[in-house]
Amino acid sequence: MLMFHQVDVFTSRFLLGNPLAVVHGAEGLTDGQMAAFARWTNLSETTFLLPPVHADADYRVRIFTTGGELPFAGHPTLGSARAWLEAGGTPKAADLVQECGAGLVRVRRSAGDRLAFAAPPLIRGGDVDAVDLDQVKRALHLKDEDVLGAQWADNGPGWLAVLLKDADTVLGIEPDPAAFGEHDKIGVVGPHPSGGEAAYEVRAFVGAAEDPVTGSLNAAIGQWLIGTGQAPESYVAAQGTRLQRRGRVHVERAGSDIWVGGDTVIGITGSVRLP
Repeated sequence: MLMFHQVDVFTSRFLLGNPLAVVHGAEGLTDGQMAAFARWTNLSETTFLLPPVHADADYRVRIFTTGGELPFAGHPTLGSARAWLEAGGTPKAADLVQECGAGLVRVRRSAGDRLAFAAPPLIRGGDVDAVDLDQVKRALHLKDEDVLGAQWADNGPGWLAVLLKDADTVLGIEPDPAAFGEHDKIGVVGPHPSGGEAAYEVRAFVGAAEDPVTGSLNAAIGQWLIGTGQAPESYVAAQGTRLQRRGRVHVERAGSDIWVGGDTVIGITGSVRLP
Protein backbone atom coordinates (compact mmCIF):
# COMPACT_ATOMS: atom_id res chain seq x y z
CA MET A 1 0.00 0.00 0.00
CA LEU A 2 1.32 3.43 -0.95
CA MET A 3 0.39 6.77 0.58
CA PHE A 4 -1.92 8.80 -1.63
CA HIS A 5 -3.09 12.41 -1.69
CA GLN A 6 -5.43 14.31 -3.96
CA VAL A 7 -4.66 18.02 -3.97
CA ASP A 8 -6.67 20.93 -5.32
CA VAL A 9 -4.25 23.45 -6.81
CA PHE A 10 -4.55 27.21 -7.43
CA THR A 11 -7.44 27.59 -5.02
CA SER A 12 -7.97 28.19 -1.32
CA ARG A 13 -11.30 26.31 -1.41
CA PHE A 14 -11.53 22.60 -2.19
CA LEU A 15 -13.38 21.77 -5.44
CA LEU A 16 -12.66 25.13 -7.13
CA GLY A 17 -9.13 24.55 -8.48
CA ASN A 18 -7.37 21.91 -10.55
CA PRO A 19 -7.12 18.45 -8.92
CA LEU A 20 -3.93 16.40 -8.85
CA ALA A 21 -3.42 12.79 -7.74
CA VAL A 22 -0.11 12.15 -5.93
CA VAL A 23 1.35 8.72 -5.14
CA HIS A 24 4.17 8.64 -2.58
CA GLY A 25 7.05 6.17 -2.39
CA ALA A 26 6.67 5.20 -6.03
CA GLU A 27 10.22 3.87 -6.59
CA GLY A 28 8.91 0.28 -6.77
CA LEU A 29 6.43 1.01 -9.56
CA THR A 30 7.05 0.34 -13.23
CA ASP A 31 6.40 2.85 -16.01
CA GLY A 32 3.41 0.74 -17.01
CA GLN A 33 1.89 0.85 -13.54
CA MET A 34 2.29 4.63 -13.38
CA ALA A 35 0.74 5.12 -16.80
CA ALA A 36 -2.14 2.76 -16.00
CA PHE A 37 -2.95 4.55 -12.74
CA ALA A 38 -2.84 7.94 -14.46
CA ARG A 39 -5.32 6.67 -17.04
CA TRP A 40 -7.52 5.31 -14.26
CA THR A 41 -7.63 8.56 -12.24
CA ASN A 42 -8.65 10.31 -15.48
CA LEU A 43 -7.27 13.61 -14.15
CA SER A 44 -5.25 15.99 -16.27
CA GLU A 45 -2.13 14.84 -14.37
CA THR A 46 -1.09 12.26 -11.80
CA THR A 47 2.33 12.41 -10.14
CA PHE A 48 4.61 9.87 -8.52
CA LEU A 49 7.12 10.89 -5.85
CA LEU A 50 10.50 9.19 -5.69
CA PRO A 51 13.87 9.73 -3.98
CA PRO A 52 15.98 12.34 -5.78
CA VAL A 53 18.91 11.47 -8.01
CA HIS A 54 20.41 14.97 -8.07
CA ALA A 55 22.25 15.88 -4.87
CA ASP A 56 20.55 19.29 -4.64
CA ALA A 57 16.98 17.98 -5.00
CA ASP A 58 14.60 17.27 -2.12
CA TYR A 59 12.50 14.79 -4.10
CA ARG A 60 11.92 13.59 -7.65
CA VAL A 61 8.58 13.62 -9.42
CA ARG A 62 7.30 11.90 -12.53
CA ILE A 63 4.29 13.53 -14.15
CA PHE A 64 1.79 11.52 -16.19
CA THR A 65 -1.27 12.58 -18.17
CA THR A 66 -3.80 10.04 -19.36
CA GLY A 67 -1.79 9.87 -22.59
CA GLY A 68 1.84 9.82 -21.45
CA GLU A 69 4.60 11.42 -19.40
CA LEU A 70 5.48 15.13 -19.25
CA PRO A 71 8.89 16.60 -18.39
CA PHE A 72 7.28 19.49 -16.51
CA ALA A 73 3.86 20.89 -15.62
CA GLY A 74 2.89 23.69 -13.26
CA HIS A 75 -0.06 22.57 -11.17
CA PRO A 76 1.55 19.12 -10.62
CA THR A 77 4.66 20.93 -9.34
CA LEU A 78 2.75 22.86 -6.69
CA GLY A 79 0.45 19.97 -5.81
CA SER A 80 3.34 17.51 -5.49
CA ALA A 81 5.23 19.95 -3.26
CA ARG A 82 2.17 20.35 -1.02
CA ALA A 83 1.71 16.56 -0.77
CA TRP A 84 5.43 16.03 -0.04
CA LEU A 85 5.30 18.60 2.77
CA GLU A 86 2.04 17.11 4.11
CA ALA A 87 3.75 13.71 4.30
CA GLY A 88 6.47 15.16 6.51
CA GLY A 89 9.06 16.17 3.92
CA THR A 90 11.69 18.62 5.17
CA PRO A 91 13.53 20.70 2.55
CA LYS A 92 17.30 20.98 2.67
CA ALA A 93 17.14 24.77 2.29
CA ALA A 94 14.60 27.59 2.45
CA ASP A 95 13.27 26.70 -1.01
CA LEU A 96 12.22 23.20 -1.99
CA VAL A 97 14.02 21.77 -5.01
CA GLN A 98 12.00 19.44 -7.21
CA GLU A 99 13.70 17.14 -9.69
CA CYS A 100 11.66 16.34 -12.81
CA GLY A 101 12.14 15.58 -16.48
CA ALA A 102 12.88 19.24 -17.20
CA GLY A 103 15.61 19.39 -14.55
CA LEU A 104 15.57 21.12 -11.16
CA VAL A 105 12.67 23.44 -10.29
CA ARG A 106 12.71 25.65 -7.20
CA VAL A 107 9.54 25.90 -5.12
CA ARG A 108 9.21 28.54 -2.40
CA ARG A 109 6.77 29.06 0.46
CA SER A 110 5.44 32.56 0.99
CA ALA A 111 3.09 34.29 3.42
CA GLY A 112 0.02 32.20 4.19
CA ASP A 113 1.90 29.04 3.13
CA ARG A 114 1.26 29.73 -0.55
CA LEU A 115 3.61 27.83 -2.85
CA ALA A 116 5.25 29.18 -6.00
CA PHE A 117 7.64 27.73 -8.55
CA ALA A 118 10.32 29.48 -10.58
CA ALA A 119 9.30 29.28 -14.23
CA PRO A 120 11.67 27.01 -16.17
CA PRO A 121 13.28 28.15 -19.42
CA LEU A 122 11.24 27.81 -22.58
CA ILE A 123 11.95 24.91 -24.89
CA ARG A 124 10.43 26.95 -27.70
CA GLY A 125 9.54 30.63 -27.74
CA GLY A 126 9.24 33.43 -30.27
CA ASP A 127 6.59 34.62 -32.67
CA VAL A 128 3.96 32.39 -34.23
CA ASP A 129 3.97 32.55 -38.02
CA ALA A 130 0.94 33.76 -39.95
CA VAL A 131 -0.11 30.30 -41.19
CA ASP A 132 -0.15 28.81 -37.70
CA LEU A 133 -1.91 31.84 -36.24
CA ASP A 134 -4.61 31.72 -38.91
CA GLN A 135 -5.29 28.09 -38.01
CA VAL A 136 -5.58 29.02 -34.32
CA LYS A 137 -7.99 31.85 -35.13
CA ARG A 138 -10.19 29.46 -37.08
CA ALA A 139 -10.11 26.88 -34.30
CA LEU A 140 -11.15 29.47 -31.70
CA HIS A 141 -13.48 31.45 -33.99
CA LEU A 142 -11.49 34.63 -33.47
CA LYS A 143 -11.51 37.72 -35.65
CA ASP A 144 -8.30 39.47 -36.64
CA GLU A 145 -9.18 42.43 -34.44
CA ASP A 146 -9.53 40.16 -31.40
CA VAL A 147 -5.85 39.17 -31.46
CA LEU A 148 -3.09 41.44 -30.14
CA GLY A 149 -0.23 38.97 -30.39
CA ALA A 150 0.87 35.33 -30.26
CA GLN A 151 3.95 33.50 -28.98
CA TRP A 152 5.21 29.98 -28.68
CA ALA A 153 5.12 29.26 -24.95
CA ASP A 154 6.48 25.74 -24.71
CA ASN A 155 8.11 24.87 -21.39
CA GLY A 156 7.32 21.18 -21.67
CA PRO A 157 3.66 20.60 -22.59
CA GLY A 158 3.91 22.47 -25.94
CA TRP A 159 1.78 25.60 -25.47
CA LEU A 160 1.03 28.19 -28.12
CA ALA A 161 -0.23 31.37 -26.40
CA VAL A 162 -2.47 34.08 -27.85
CA LEU A 163 -3.06 37.53 -26.35
CA LEU A 164 -6.60 38.79 -26.92
CA LYS A 165 -8.01 42.28 -26.60
CA ASP A 166 -9.92 41.68 -23.36
CA ALA A 167 -11.14 39.13 -20.83
CA ASP A 168 -14.67 39.08 -22.24
CA THR A 169 -13.31 37.86 -25.58
CA VAL A 170 -11.40 35.11 -23.76
CA LEU A 171 -14.51 34.02 -21.87
CA GLY A 172 -16.64 34.09 -25.02
CA ILE A 173 -14.53 31.59 -26.99
CA GLU A 174 -16.36 28.51 -28.24
CA PRO A 175 -13.54 26.35 -29.66
CA ASP A 176 -13.77 23.92 -32.54
CA PRO A 177 -11.44 21.07 -31.48
CA ALA A 178 -11.70 19.44 -34.90
CA ALA A 179 -9.99 22.51 -36.39
CA PHE A 180 -7.00 22.50 -34.04
CA GLY A 181 -4.91 20.24 -36.26
CA GLU A 182 -1.35 19.90 -34.95
CA HIS A 183 -1.91 22.80 -32.53
CA ASP A 184 -3.66 20.86 -29.81
CA LYS A 185 -2.43 22.93 -26.81
CA ILE A 186 -3.59 26.52 -27.14
CA GLY A 187 -3.61 29.09 -24.34
CA VAL A 188 -5.41 32.42 -24.48
CA VAL A 189 -5.11 35.44 -22.20
CA GLY A 190 -6.87 38.80 -22.12
CA PRO A 191 -6.90 41.74 -19.69
CA HIS A 192 -9.70 42.50 -17.25
CA PRO A 193 -10.65 46.14 -16.61
CA SER A 194 -8.31 47.72 -14.07
CA GLY A 195 -9.26 47.73 -10.40
CA GLY A 196 -10.52 44.16 -10.10
CA GLU A 197 -9.09 41.19 -8.24
CA ALA A 198 -7.63 39.62 -11.39
CA ALA A 199 -5.67 41.49 -14.05
CA TYR A 200 -6.06 38.78 -16.71
CA GLU A 201 -8.37 35.93 -17.69
CA VAL A 202 -6.71 32.76 -19.01
CA ARG A 203 -8.07 29.67 -20.72
CA ALA A 204 -6.18 26.55 -21.81
CA PHE A 205 -7.47 24.23 -24.54
CA VAL A 206 -6.00 20.74 -24.83
CA GLY A 207 -7.59 19.10 -27.83
CA ALA A 208 -11.27 18.61 -27.05
CA ALA A 209 -10.79 19.42 -23.35
CA GLU A 210 -10.28 22.62 -21.37
CA ASP A 211 -7.83 22.60 -18.46
CA PRO A 212 -9.21 24.23 -15.30
CA VAL A 213 -6.05 26.03 -14.12
CA THR A 214 -2.67 25.71 -15.78
CA GLY A 215 0.64 26.54 -14.12
CA SER A 216 2.92 25.88 -17.08
CA LEU A 217 0.86 28.07 -19.41
CA ASN A 218 0.65 30.90 -16.88
CA ALA A 219 4.42 30.64 -16.35
CA ALA A 220 5.12 31.07 -20.05
CA ILE A 221 2.55 33.86 -20.39
CA GLY A 222 4.20 35.66 -17.47
CA GLN A 223 7.62 35.34 -19.07
CA TRP A 224 6.21 36.75 -22.30
CA LEU A 225 4.04 39.60 -21.02
CA ILE A 226 6.24 40.76 -18.14
CA GLY A 227 9.37 40.30 -20.24
CA THR A 228 8.03 42.54 -23.00
CA GLY A 229 6.59 45.16 -20.64
CA GLN A 230 2.97 44.36 -21.54
CA ALA A 231 2.10 43.26 -17.98
CA PRO A 232 3.08 44.66 -14.58
CA GLU A 233 5.85 43.03 -12.54
CA SER A 234 3.22 41.34 -10.36
CA TYR A 235 -0.35 40.36 -11.20
CA VAL A 236 -3.11 37.80 -10.57
CA ALA A 237 -4.66 35.76 -13.38
CA ALA A 238 -8.08 34.11 -13.16
CA GLN A 239 -8.69 30.76 -14.84
CA GLY A 240 -11.43 28.15 -14.86
CA THR A 241 -14.34 30.60 -14.87
CA ARG A 242 -16.19 28.89 -17.73
CA LEU A 243 -15.76 25.54 -15.93
CA GLN A 244 -17.29 26.84 -12.68
CA ARG A 245 -13.87 26.86 -11.03
CA ARG A 246 -12.17 29.77 -9.33
CA GLY A 247 -8.49 29.41 -10.10
CA ARG A 248 -6.18 32.24 -9.05
CA VAL A 249 -2.59 32.29 -10.28
CA HIS A 250 -0.14 34.75 -8.71
CA VAL A 251 2.63 35.76 -11.12
CA GLU A 252 5.55 38.03 -10.27
CA ARG A 253 9.07 38.86 -11.35
CA ALA A 254 11.79 38.75 -8.70
CA GLY A 255 15.21 39.46 -10.11
CA SER A 256 15.67 37.33 -13.20
CA ASP A 257 12.97 34.82 -12.20
CA ILE A 258 9.25 34.68 -12.93
CA TRP A 259 7.50 33.02 -9.98
CA VAL A 260 4.12 31.34 -10.42
CA GLY A 261 2.18 30.68 -7.25
CA GLY A 262 -1.15 29.62 -5.86
CA ASP A 263 -2.92 28.19 -2.87
CA THR A 264 -3.15 24.41 -2.50
CA VAL A 265 -5.66 22.33 -0.55
CA ILE A 266 -5.33 18.67 0.46
CA GLY A 267 -8.71 17.16 -0.39
CA ILE A 268 -8.19 13.41 -0.05
CA THR A 269 -5.71 11.45 2.08
CA GLY A 270 -5.40 7.69 1.99
CA SER A 271 -3.55 4.77 0.45
CA VAL A 272 -3.56 2.98 -2.88
CA ARG A 273 -2.71 -0.59 -3.87
CA LEU A 274 -1.43 -0.91 -7.42
CA PRO A 275 -1.31 -4.35 -9.09
